[in-house]
Amino acid sequence: MLYSLIQNFFHYLIEILPPLAIGFLLSGIIHEFVPETIVDKYLSGKGLKPILYLTLIGTILPICCWGTLPLAVTLHKKGIKLGPILAFLVATPATSISALLVTYRVLGLKFAVYIFFAVIILSLLMGIIGNLIIYKPKSDETDENNCPHCGLEEKQCNCHKTTGNRIKAILKFAFIEMPKDIGPMTLLGIFLAAIVATFTPIGVFIKNFLSGGFSYIFAWIFGLLMYFCSTSSPPFVDALIRQGMNIGAGMVLLLIGPITSYGTILVFFRKFGIKVLLIYLGIISIVGLLLGYLFTFI
Repeated sequence: MLYSLIQNFFHYLIEILPPLAIGFLLSGIIHEFVPETIVDKYLSGKGLKPILYLTLIGTILPICCWGTLPLAVTLHKKGIKLGPILAFLVATPATSISALLVTYRVLGLKFAVYIFFAVIILSLLMGIIGNLIIYKPKSDETDENNCPHCGLEEKQCNCHKTTGNRIKAILKFAFIEMPKDIGPMTLLGIFLAAIVATFTPIGVFIKNFLSGGFSYIFAWIFGLLMYFCSTSSPPFVDALIRQGMNIGAGMVLLLIGPITSYGTILVFFRKFGIKVLLIYLGIISIVGLLLGYLFTFI
């Protein structure tokens, strides 16, 4: 059993490290180069436009929830409001061009088209509700004494840096500061996911109990507890459906699984607090279940 736990832990770790590294690197680039003027012009404010922009960007980026976390934290530090950040946290891990192609290949055109628009609906709704939340940022997220040109703290201002220094600053932020910020919670999340994968027998249960309405509850709970990459989840869902799982429950799993993970929940709690976390999970759960159920009528 211990061997299986270790094996599952390293399986998740190996699967997660590449997209997480990409997320860290993109975070460093954003932190270094994206000026406050861009944020103010296109992504700030509480209207629908920044939510729509980050939702559409998120549906294209090939990054899972683990890689999305550092990006979201960095964008929030740059001054983007909570609503667009929540929309980005839904849209980015839930789908991508590669994930849609895999979904089309494995599950068919109907699944691929539906999940694309379902993710957009869920993201926009999440963003709109996020802008209505009364939220006080943590003290370490304030942007006082920032450079008016690059948006960074004065002591970290990069406006006069050489190309070499900028590259060093990107790598330092991406692979030293960001791992220090969310790394411990991410590792804890991987370990908890490995525990669930090791000690939760599901094979017989799926075959015997997931053809009816209870399959939605299972997909909801299993999606919240387990980590599923949007690209790797379609084959898994296809296997469940072939064993008799309701297709609506399969859609619920495709929607909820890639968005949530232990790492997401733990880091989310640390950066945004329990109130925002509960609202986030509540909207994902309710809307995800509803969209999955509606899929059975198409």
